Amino acid sequence: MYVEKGDPVQSSEKMYKVAGECVKALAVEFNTPEVHEARREGRWWAKLLSRAAKTLSLKLEEPLINIGWSVAYDLHIWGFHEAVLGVEHVKPSLPHIERLLARTRELLSS
Repeated sequence: MYVEKGDPVQSSEKMYKVAGECVKALAVEFNTPEVHEARREGRWWAKLLSRAAKTLSLKLEEPLINIGWSVAYDLHIWGFHEAVLGVEHVKPSLPHIERLLARTRELLSS
């Protein structure tokens, strides 16, 4: 992974992408309103992912979804776009994204 390679910018963006795919997959599985909006607009915007994460957290009583997304979005802005985070700042976010991915897999397989 990019964290071990010492690349905080790519680490940040890859974690953001994983979280985004988790939110999208869960939104489709649980048919949130944001899925329909994304289909109408032809893509998923960050605002839709944010709303979907919150909708899913409430609907499934699973705060981990919103927390994981929030951590990922922070990485996207400060680690990728602004590139002001070092590896030492990015690395603590990895367990949050890993937990989101694991929980997503559980929810999709049940």
